Amino acid sequence: MSTKYGGYMGKAIKINLTTRVVNEYPWTDKDREMYIGGKIMAAKILYDNIKPTVEPFSDENMIVITTGPFSGTGVPSSSRFNISTVSPLTGLITSSNCGGNFGMMLKKAGYDALVITGKSKDKVWIEIIEENIKFHNADYLWGLDTAKSQESLPIRHGKLVIGPAGENMVKYAGVFSQERTAGRGGIGAVMGFKNLKAVTSIGTKKPFIHNSEKTKELNKKWIMNLKKNSLTGKRLPKLGTAGLVKIMQEKHILATRNFKYGQYDDYDMVSGEELAEKYLIKNIGCVTCPIQCGRKVEVDGKRVKGPELETIGLFGPNIENNDLELIMKWNLELDELGMDTISTSGTIAFAMELNEKGLWDNGLEFGKVDNLSQIFKDIAYRRGIGDLLAEGSRFLAEKFGGEEFAIHSKGMELSAYEPRGAVGQGLGYAVSNRGGCHLNAGYLVLIEALSISMDPYTTRSKAELTIMFQNIMEATSAAGNCIFTLFTMIPSAVVDKHDSVFANMANKTLTMPFVGAVVNGINRANANRLPINISSLPQTKALHHITGMKMDLGRFKAIGERGFNIERLFNIKRGLTREDDSLPKRLTEELQDPNNPKSKVPLEELKDKFYKSRGWGNDGVPLEKTLRRLKIMSE
Repeated sequence: MSTKYGGYMGKAIKINLTTRVVNEYPWTDKDREMYIGGKIMAAKILYDNIKPTVEPFSDENMIVITTGPFSGTGVPSSSRFNISTVSPLTGLITSSNCGGNFGMMLKKAGYDALVITGKSKDKVWIEIIEENIKFHNADYLWGLDTAKSQESLPIRHGKLVIGPAGENMVKYAGVFSQERTAGRGGIGAVMGFKNLKAVTSIGTKKPFIHNSEKTKELNKKWIMNLKKNSLTGKRLPKLGTAGLVKIMQEKHILATRNFKYGQYDDYDMVSGEELAEKYLIKNIGCVTCPIQCGRKVEVDGKRVKGPELETIGLFGPNIENNDLELIMKWNLELDELGMDTISTSGTIAFAMELNEKGLWDNGLEFGKVDNLSQIFKDIAYRRGIGDLLAEGSRFLAEKFGGEEFAIHSKGMELSAYEPRGAVGQGLGYAVSNRGGCHLNAGYLVLIEALSISMDPYTTRSKAELTIMFQNIMEATSAAGNCIFTLFTMIPSAVVDKHDSVFANMANKTLTMPFVGAVVNGINRANANRLPINISSLPQTKALHHITGMKMDLGRFKAIGERGFNIERLFNIKRGLTREDDSLPKRLTEELQDPNNPKSKVPLEELKDKFYKSRGWGNDGVPLEKTLRRLKIMSE
């Protein structure tokens, strides 16, 4: 099926692992206009095809791998692809974004998306060479870690693999491409259930670009702006995401001892500054990315990708460990075993507190780290206590108790931002469609603590800003762009002077807490009511130049909102209710600071505002008028 729009290959295919039949999946230009690509395209496909009763580990569950129109076009930070499925960890929709080379190579093979269903009788890997799609026996790959698996597959191909954790259906197993991870929600476990070890792709095709000259011109300006910005041109290249550790410590949002505290005495020993000074070999990054926020370090004589902020925060302060070298080692071990570091560390921290409180005698203790490498292997191969840890925090809480300090939302463990010091981020965790995710949450912590320093405890404007951030981030991700490119929306002057007296007055008392009404008007406006482009959001012009579609702020915002609502509807069909938009009592009832009565997440108040501003009922269900406005009423 061809397309009149640039940026696309015009073809999606459905692969049935049971029958090994390959068909084209119908996807029209109207679908492209409405859902763009990436995670939003995947959400629409899952919504249309997955019945509410389908189990994550079933032949009927689908794995949907999608690219966006930016992929393969030279747009800055656009080597992204998405994988979505029904999560074995949450039972709801999950999507995970990855920066490896598989997405670009999938487009070179001539495809915008793969829809994988069924279950192979034998262990299998799939090779895609343009129109030639082959099924290979994967017995020789089974049991190999993610690095050795990729080494054993054809060179020059884009590769997507699982490790032992996926093979053994650890519920937070990830999928790996090069050194990058589609980590969250257990997608690797679904591949393991389907006996699918790997997918590779290669080809020589290129997407047509509607206006290549305008695209090149815009890309040059975009790259220059990324390099000039304080966040994307200075802070991230210099210290990587680990550079946030110090800021999080100062702002009381560094998860410590299973989120009991927001600060850690030895934070400087696991900081980005420590990583850069003692261990950094060079900066690395995804193809087409000028930011280069990745770290190359040495572990056991091998030069490998260094740990990101989430891994450092959750395997450092959150288990009371100050050994950065160990965290680097664990990061490599978990990548090779094929597990999400966020859920692994969150589950282990919860198990440590269960042991501490006498609820489960498991031998895990805060500050005790000599046994963790063995624990990781036990989880990946489901041996001993590892078989229970492989199920995640929610399962452990149901079995042993401790629900009030099981740090998850909807079954997915939270990332490293302690939300009692940034309550808007707490709201985002709770209402995120995939569970305790800082990105699907809207990442409001960026302006609550990491850049602008908006009053972290006020409820004013937090719901409205969360919605705006969610919508823009959803659309950006669907286009095939890294969300770090959105950081340029915050001017360098604001970032550099965010702690000045004037900035504190504006952000905490005068301006930011009172912008909710304006933001709400933007959020609720019809797509055709905002026919403008803004220089700090070049994604809209890039989409127009590449695809030829009409695109502006209003349409872009509507695409993101449509995607968020499609995911919500999918979850509601699976039984999601208002009560599931929740956080553990530790975060909503216990004060982080006994002397500050505001230092907890006022979740119910924030949810009421969020639902109303989203155009949902008080039960969290999208209203008919909202679905009509988004043109998804009939679905």
